[in-house]
Amino acid sequence: MSDRLLRTGLIGTVVAAICCFTPALVILVSAVGLSALVGYLDFVLFPALALFIAITGYALWRRKRTG
Repeated sequence: MSDRLLRTGLIGTVVAAICCFTPALVILVSAVGLSALVGYLDFVLFPALALFIAITGYALWRRKRTG
């Protein structure tokens, strides 16, 4: 369970970080024709990044405590 939680946290953190700090998501959203949503991406991506960092931290803390 802990390895799965850690894997989920790490993958989510990397994906959210790539979308936050590179224009990859902006280009993808604009290519699909939803460029009006680009202004709202920060309201979703930064909390998602914080959530996945918290999940990763919790999984590492749990792994250290049990192992």
